[in-house]
Amino acid sequence: MERGSRLAFAIIFLAGTALTGAAVRPDASLEVARRAYEASDFTKAIQVLQEAAAKDPKNGDIQLLLAKSYLELQEHDAAIRCAERAVALDPQNSLYHEWLGRAFGEKADRAGWFSAISLAKKARREFQKAVELDGRNFSARQALIEFDCSAPGIVGGGEDRAQPHIKELMELDTAEGHYAAGNCRRQKKDFVAADEEFTKALESQPKAAELIYDIGDYAMKRQQPERLFAVADAGERAASNDPRGKFYRGVGLVLKKEAPEEAERLLQEYARRAPKRNGYPSPAWVHVWLGQLYENRNDLAEAKKEFENALRLDPKNKMAQEGLKKLKKG
Repeated sequence: MERGSRLAFAIIFLAGTALTGAAVRPDASLEVARRAYEASDFTKAIQVLQEAAAKDPKNGDIQLLLAKSYLELQEHDAAIRCAERAVALDPQNSLYHEWLGRAFGEKADRAGWFSAISLAKKARREFQKAVELDGRNFSARQALIEFDCSAPGIVGGGEDRAQPHIKELMELDTAEGHYAAGNCRRQKKDFVAADEEFTKALESQPKAAELIYDIGDYAMKRQQPERLFAVADAGERAASNDPRGKFYRGVGLVLKKEAPEEAERLLQEYARRAPKRNGYPSPAWVHVWLGQLYENRNDLAEAKKEFENALRLDPKNKMAQEGLKKLKKG
């Protein structure tokens, strides 16, 4: 499954309550863990959640947030174990099945061919179950559609299986439907059709920030500044405190070679505010676009530093590699 897509890496906002007396109540522990998770301190979140799980072993929400925290650290086996516990505690919970599917899918992406087949089949089964339990769990349905549009038939994929879900999504939520159709075309490398569907998705007033900013990731990689501005506008309407709009607006300005001071401010503000978490552009990408900005204004020494910083964080970043190579040739 394509890892560029960030759909469904939505945050579960678990309500917490105040501490009473000297004991830490499970719901208060969840609040502490949630805050650690949102601050990208996944090690602390896991520690707090493990202690809470020992005191409240039948709390599926604790296991869910544990699974998500382990996924952020790419500890896939631990994530699967926790998600399986959550499902065992509440087999009718759509969200638990969705995240178990995500854990299987993450491990499949990094497994050998033989193991990946089994894991991918398990992932699809969990996505399907999540949708059966709650047809309005849009993130689960998007995950199922992406799987079917990208995975081969040997593991249960196939675009023909995705189309009924896309049709149902279109009826339930127009923006979600157009996004699903666009994402399916993206998986097939049909970028003209993907562009059309993503444009319609953004014009349909989408509510999900993850959906909006996944389109932003697509537009960044396709170097589409006008779409990046549309993404930033839509994202700020949907979630005004989300810093990703600043990043994508800044990238759009860099691509258009306009307002360099504003672009620099936006990118640096994003770097200060953004969590280091799936679904958010990484710090490496901030350095890449700052490098491009400095190259645009012929500050080649600073551009070189930024590309090098990007590669220290992400040695496989092709844009940073190409930018540095170009500067060295010059």
